[in-house]
Amino acid sequence: MLKYAHILSAFNRLDGHSIRTPLLESEAINQRLGGRILFKCEALQRTGSFKFRGAYNKLRLLADEGVSGVVAYSSGNHAQGVALAAQLLGMVAVIVMPADAPAIKINNTRRLGAEVVLYDRYTQAREEIGDRLATQRNLSLVKPYDDLDIIAGQGTVGLEIVQQLNILGLTPDQLIAPCGGGGLISGTAVAVHQSFAECQIFSAEPEHFDDTARSLARGTHQVNDAQARSICDAIVTPTPGQLTLPIMLEHLHAGLRATDQQVLQAMALCMQELKTIVEPGGCVSLAALLAGELDSANKITVVVLSGGNADNDMLQSAMTFQAN
Repeated sequence: MLKYAHILSAFNRLDGHSIRTPLLESEAINQRLGGRILFKCEALQRTGSFKFRGAYNKLRLLADEGVSGVVAYSSGNHAQGVALAAQLLGMVAVIVMPADAPAIKINNTRRLGAEVVLYDRYTQAREEIGDRLATQRNLSLVKPYDDLDIIAGQGTVGLEIVQQLNILGLTPDQLIAPCGGGGLISGTAVAVHQSFAECQIFSAEPEHFDDTARSLARGTHQVNDAQARSICDAIVTPTPGQLTLPIMLEHLHAGLRATDQQVLQAMALCMQELKTIVEPGGCVSLAALLAGELDSANKITVVVLSGGNADNDMLQSAMTFQAN
């Protein structure tokens, strides 16, 4: 099980390498929702998402062990995080990515020096491809979320939130974070509950990929429909991680959901009021709040915006939705 000490060690490892992302606030959004909403903007992290934190923490530990090359599978944000971490540490990186991932994520991963291997996410298993490449090329596999070093790195988001709230003299009533496999929210929850034990923590997912919400309600792993689709490409995992679900069962209050249309609304609001680009998967937390999935009236709510790697077409869809 993840310990707070693991997150502190990761925080020290990341010092000078990751960005201390801001905690943003909008008076207009506060008035709209009737409470105080604080946004942890990981869209401004290196590579445009929180994933760099876990990737650098893991690769730094591997480099210290003498590992010279890694392979990872990802729809894009973990890919970019691993690619940059490998570049900084002088390691080889091979990334298995779905062919339909946003072009910005594929191109950025290649630009960072990684080799990209494309696959069909609906007919091929990325785990099998990753395992095969690891064996054939003598590479260490870096999983996107089901790894304690990755989770600890993501947990530094929560540690920073605690530090920033302490500076403001605020105690949070609740926190919402996007959830795919659960690495971000697991690590964040452990860090936040170390200082704010009464804070209720909620996962947010696309409506057809609500495996975490259902797993929390039933206490066991639930699986998504393989035919389901969502614009939230960054968090469309099949089921919670083996390591992350026990942490989530201990620390999370419940799971929230949002439709693709609600996600586009939230993206538009971020551009309008926070002056920040947030990708669909990174914005599902705000989308669930705006949809009324959680009452924020007269409360202090922290909302994690986990990534900002959106294609131009997706941004245009959000802007068009805003115009309507």
